[in-house]
Amino acid sequence: MVDFFMPILDRQNRAIDYLRVSVTDRCNLACTYCKPRTQMRELPHNEILRYEEIGRIVLRAVALGITRVRITGGEPLVRRGVTDFIASLRDVPGIEDVSITTNGVLLEEMADALRAAGVSRLNISLDSLRRSRFREITGSDAWDAVWRGIRRAEDLGFRPIKINVVPVKGLNDDEIADFARLTLDRALHVRFIEFMPIGSNDRWHRDECITTDRIRAVIESALGPLEPYTSERWAGPSDNYRVRRGQGIIGFISPLTKHFCAACRRLRLTPEGKIRPCLLSDTEIDIKSPMRGGCRDEEIDRLLRLALELKPERHYIGDGETQGCRRTMSSIGG
Repeated sequence: MVDFFMPILDRQNRAIDYLRVSVTDRCNLACTYCKPRTQMRELPHNEILRYEEIGRIVLRAVALGITRVRITGGEPLVRRGVTDFIASLRDVPGIEDVSITTNGVLLEEMADALRAAGVSRLNISLDSLRRSRFREITGSDAWDAVWRGIRRAEDLGFRPIKINVVPVKGLNDDEIADFARLTLDRALHVRFIEFMPIGSNDRWHRDECITTDRIRAVIESALGPLEPYTSERWAGPSDNYRVRRGQGIIGFISPLTKHFCAACRRLRLTPEGKIRPCLLSDTEIDIKSPMRGGCRDEEIDRLLRLALELKPERHYIGDGETQGCRRTMSSIGG
């Protein structure tokens, strides 16, 4: 029996109600800014949390006030049994929403199962609308599969479908307006995310970052003024707008130029069982070892509360010599 409480507050009085769960570090793409294509050690299978272990952590997190769960990777759709696991989460009393972030490669073939499992919202990472460039960025010739997956998701009624784009200078910044145009006659949410220093810093350089102000200027030059849009329930850190008479939404996520840490409501669970209070900090709490050592639920609760105590007021990237986190996004959870 789980006793439900009001959402728990961290030291900054933020109500933490959102848990991002990475079910695998494996991915069928190797995006240049996310995962190195060489010298990347995948976790042995026995180090990755089993579904029943994840479920136990989620159940305790719900007892502390978590109401929203997002399934991530790596690429979550490469893990066998993921749709059955998602369906089991939908049956947990207290969970209001289960969503997923995917690169879309397997989406066409799995969209029906995801819908049947209770997923209604999708985030799809896509950094180019050009096949050859997609191959250059990801190391895979899978652009057509991704686009078919997006079309299938539209047909099945997933809402919203969010396309996450990371503009990088000299790589794909000439496609900013093209991505924004997707919202003119389609009910897509296109979200532009500032390039963050995650993983080995030799792949991140500040002069490659395209700021939100610059992205917005490019869009407005091509499509006209953007109108604020604020009625979305699950907006998160995104500042949302619409092109006049557009069907979709354009969002901006600005971790470098606009700290949204004061409104952060999330914790992360890595695939090998570490609770991570902040994406851009290397602080982690091992929850797998106590579980596999036979700990009681009260110890899981204590560790989750400890994560809240350690959740920083904000990240410090861009302050002086502070760098980003050492782990890659694929190993943390997208």
